[in-house]
Amino acid sequence: MTGNRIAKVISRAGIASRRQAERLIVDGHVTVNGRKITSPALNVSETDRVTVHGRPLVTAQPMRLWLYHKPPGLVTSTHDEMGRGTVFDSLPEGMPRVMPVGRLDLGSEGLLLLTNDGGLKRRLELPSTGWLRKYRVRVRGAPTDAALDPLRKGLSVGGERFRPMQVVIDRHQGANAWLTVGIREGRNREIRRAMESEGLIVNRLIRLSYGPFQLGKLKRGEVREVKSSVLRDQLGRT
Repeated sequence: MTGNRIAKVISRAGIASRRQAERLIVDGHVTVNGRKITSPALNVSETDRVTVHGRPLVTAQPMRLWLYHKPPGLVTSTHDEMGRGTVFDSLPEGMPRVMPVGRLDLGSEGLLLLTNDGGLKRRLELPSTGWLRKYRVRVRGAPTDAALDPLRKGLSVGGERFRPMQVVIDRHQGANAWLTVGIREGRNREIRRAMESEGLIVNRLIRLSYGPFQLGKLKRGEVREVKSSVLRDQLGRT
């Protein structure tokens, strides 16, 4: 078979993730050379004419990555059924269609990676990539170092196994404590759920870094593109 899988081609064009592209195909929203297709088990080449929702597929754009300082109170999705603001509502005008790498929940803030490339999104989200994600976490109470050992060893919450975390107490401040936490998987609300299982309530969570990419001095709501040379260099080190 020559060419590439149709879902991969759609994903590389920045329209949707590969899984979403497969759903678009199954639901009958994709045509190839004027014929509607309903199975993603198809390879296409550069000479094939592909449309999605009746619009011709634009040639795949170069792989790009942006750093975004997500404010708290925004959801990391394109649309929200409850009418809450999304990160995409606050992006600067002129941004191409982008997808988030992983997620930050409603109350969390800090570094969120955005990309126009579905393949890059999946690559950076895979546990096998193993990139460390660091957070500043404020919890209610005054945990001792020994009380955090279960998180460092790995634990199960609701039947789900969390890998060992890096946890360091930075300082105690009034009724709270600030911690630095490092994880490598980023499961749904992983840090909050793990802390709660040990009796600690997270009241602020800020992502500082995702692998080699740092929040640094990026202001809330600010977006900065990663230089292509830096992106190529870092992707060779996953």
